[in-house]
Amino acid sequence: MPLSNRVQALKEEHLRHPKAICLERARLFVESCRQTEGEHPYIVRAKALKHILTNMSIFIQDGELIVGNQASGPGKAPVFPETDANWVLEQLDHFNTREMRKYQITEGEKAQLRELLPFWEHKTLLYNGLRQMNAETLSVYSQPYPVISPNLNLRGHAGHFVPNYGRIVNEGFASVEQEVREKLAGLKHTDPGNLDKDNFYHSILICIEAIRIFAERYADLALVLSKGDGVSSQRQRELMMIHETCKRVPYQGARTFLEGVQSLWFIHMVAQIEGNGFAYSIGRADQFLNPIYERDVRENGLTEEFAQEILDCFFLKTNQIVRIADVPPKTNYFGGVNMTQNLLLGGQKPDGSDAFNKVSAMMLKSDVNVHLDQPNLSIRVHKNMNDDLLRCAIENIKKGGGKPAIFNDEIIIPSLMKDPNVTKAEAVDYGIVGCVEPVVANCTNGWTNAAMFNLAKCLELALHNGVDPFSNKQIGPETGDLSELKTYEDVLEAYNKQVAYFVEQMVIMLNTWDQMHAEYLPIPYLSSMVDGCIESGRDLAHGGAKYNYTGVQGVGLSNVADSLMALKQVVFTEKKVTLCKLVQMMDNNFEGDDYFRTYLINRVPKYGNNIDEVDNIAREVGNLYCDEVAQYQNYRGGAYRPGLFPVASHVPLGGVVGALPSGRLKGTPLNDGISPVSGCDVDGPTSSLQSVAKIEHVKATNGTLLNMKLHPTVLQSESDKEKFISLIHAFCELGLMHIQFNVVSQETLLAAQQDPQNYRDLIVRVAGYSANFIELDRQMQDDIINRTEQAI
Repeated sequence: MPLSNRVQALKEEHLRHPKAICLERARLFVESCRQTEGEHPYIVRAKALKHILTNMSIFIQDGELIVGNQASGPGKAPVFPETDANWVLEQLDHFNTREMRKYQITEGEKAQLRELLPFWEHKTLLYNGLRQMNAETLSVYSQPYPVISPNLNLRGHAGHFVPNYGRIVNEGFASVEQEVREKLAGLKHTDPGNLDKDNFYHSILICIEAIRIFAERYADLALVLSKGDGVSSQRQRELMMIHETCKRVPYQGARTFLEGVQSLWFIHMVAQIEGNGFAYSIGRADQFLNPIYERDVRENGLTEEFAQEILDCFFLKTNQIVRIADVPPKTNYFGGVNMTQNLLLGGQKPDGSDAFNKVSAMMLKSDVNVHLDQPNLSIRVHKNMNDDLLRCAIENIKKGGGKPAIFNDEIIIPSLMKDPNVTKAEAVDYGIVGCVEPVVANCTNGWTNAAMFNLAKCLELALHNGVDPFSNKQIGPETGDLSELKTYEDVLEAYNKQVAYFVEQMVIMLNTWDQMHAEYLPIPYLSSMVDGCIESGRDLAHGGAKYNYTGVQGVGLSNVADSLMALKQVVFTEKKVTLCKLVQMMDNNFEGDDYFRTYLINRVPKYGNNIDEVDNIAREVGNLYCDEVAQYQNYRGGAYRPGLFPVASHVPLGGVVGALPSGRLKGTPLNDGISPVSGCDVDGPTSSLQSVAKIEHVKATNGTLLNMKLHPTVLQSESDKEKFISLIHAFCELGLMHIQFNVVSQETLLAAQQDPQNYRDLIVRVAGYSANFIELDRQMQDDIINRTEQAI
């Protein structure tokens, strides 16, 4: 079904609003904290949420079917004093003028923030976290040309969850309230630690009361609007439906499809008001909404047309979650500042049968209809899948925008079960967090995007005995000067030692951040929707979830593999040049050595073309990082999980790495994820898949990323579509974890660079998420333009 006039009008209204700063949450949050100072942190946080939801501005836009706003107006981003105070004060005068991610703010609003934020300036994680770190690790953190980028969760709440939204949609918060009251009734206050549990349970009850008040405010507003002058009879009926819906959900379980989707939006949006973490992911909503849809059709005569409008409105709503971005580093490391609200469709039922259903198909259609960057839509494939899912998904993929991403049950389920505590049933019901991170849904604090790790920088340090050639400072361990690296194995050992040292430093940093989150930023509302927290009586930040992980990403795998292959062949086998001479060329960025650089690029095998020697090096590079990470435990008692994807950090992390033995020039982007280096995968998509299949995906338990770029002409005919379906079956059989496609011509991208205002809705795949092309910085745009264009 095409986009309705209603949703088209709402979309145009959404696109009209420029991004702006909203002061309401900051004012209400500080107001509440001043009143509750000295109370238990759980209670402080819960009362702050209640104060915000009770007093913040609410509105219902004309034509809306799904209601609820994060801030005081469309396009506005709230300020979170508890995480933002330090850097917002520093950047306050630049929000209106910076090149990317501008936010409108008046002089009067700046003055108000200068009054509000100092109350919290010395209470933020950013302020206190750095003061808790040991000197050596602080020195590693502070390097201007970093191996590790761990800033995301130092400057915001810990996001990256798949909460148990299905429980709330079906049972309502009334069910949670009953469970919590039973826990309180059985609590023995003489037992050690039960004072914290008592406060935790009471904080959840406060949060439940808060969201009930919030929903009832919308019910009251809808009723008032329905009685306004000039309201059409149709809109009056709609407003009365909204009134009745908001009186019920999310406190009670949903009876109708409208109630189910409205409940989902309320509970999801309030999580974004409680904390400003990225990637509060929606999970397998098609699985818990489809039974409600079928019942509503059967019992109430719900039409597919109206259900599609409801879902289209929900998809549009997810684009109204706005977060102010720190520049730098966030808009550099997370290009486009996408909220990565991952919605996962299809996959398997508990018995292994295909889970594709009517709501799955309608959600794919909503993505085509609305065609904005949110939600971050994904699908699951498996050997018993119904190809109807793929045929529906082709319509999304060929429209451009890089959605949906595709995930392989055949490798992800075994990967999750590497944790011996994870059952087969839990693994089968997995969700995707944010970009590409698989987790056991409903019960995991995966902290899945805790840091980026620059593998290519480690190779550069190995070739300079731990000295950073950018700063001429010793930042890594001494692993041998060039005269001591006499064999390829010597170079590999030096590289391995650099990786091991910096992984250890990364763990120290992140365990410090983790402890600070527990002390300063509990999140009781979100904790009420993650299984294990109520059972254990502990907040998410205190390790209350059933599963507790920390996910960290290795970036630059293909660059390292191609470079090690070049060293192996040109220095140690062919002996065309000494190691000292090659490193000298690299330090000079190959100036005056263009001929030899051309040899390195064109005559040395490259990962991505199904050449075993270099592909096996890539496998070894991936395994080294994954094995090194997996040996550590986090502050919450869970494991570290390695991933091989960059979000968008491959561009800025490339900016701090000099020229490499592969012929890559200084400062240019690293490869994205486990994709081959742009322009080096010259033997077609099948060869690329075969190379990528040699990576041990099952070890990369936090996810992998494979990008492919296709020209829009390749998915037009029925024959093209069948070839594409065959490619996805091959991807599944080869045991790859993830693949995604940018279907867009180079001509379109270049035109958008030249005339951005005519391409306001050009959505592209950046890494594990999509973003508006014109909101990316020039380096990121160029990186997407330069990716290899494949034919199928």
